Amino acid sequence: MTDTATTDHPHARLHAGDAARVATFAALIAVLGLPGSISLFGNAVPVTLQTLGVMLAGAILGARRGALAVVTFLALVAAGLPLLAGGRGGLGAFAGPSAGYLVGFVAGAYVTGLLVERLRRVTFLGVLGAAVVGGIAAVYAVGLPVQALVTGLPLAQTAALSAVFLPGDLLKALACAAITVGVARSYPAALRHRGREG
Repeated sequence: MTDTATTDHPHARLHAGDAARVATFAALIAVLGLPGSISLFGNAVPVTLQTLGVMLAGAILGARRGALAVVTFLALVAAGLPLLAGGRGGLGAFAGPSAGYLVGFVAGAYVTGLLVERLRRVTFLGVLGAAVVGGIAAVYAVGLPVQALVTGLPLAQTAALSAVFLPGDLLKALACAAITVGVARSYPAALRHRGREG
């Protein structure tokens, strides 16, 4: 009886810990949208810091849990909480020019996490590459076509307009890499759960 009980308790703690991490990163993504937003050169999609939260969720939580944190955040937005740029929230946010990027956040966190999980060691360049591929390329791959569809602009023109986001997104990827490596060095246990299903 004692052995069974001690085996069960760690699993219970793991599940509770996962839920807490997912909730924490969903809150982080929300908070990163609070400072406000900037629209560059008339672009229909505003600039926010929330992509940094998406990258960090994937890099630190791993693919599955990182994506779940983003889904949790999006569920709160869909429920009407004003967590997006400009205090937007509700189902209408998923019908505007930013809709594809919101869905792309899920792919971005998942791809970033998947690539970080594949690293033999958590290094700055390794995480940076994962953040660029997941947090930028994967998000744009979903967001740009939807933005073009909603705005009625050609995809090439939409991509050209959105190129102004790239310098800022690269800075976010650099910040994600620095933070993730810092977490890995100071608190290695925070990243040990990545890739586990239990």
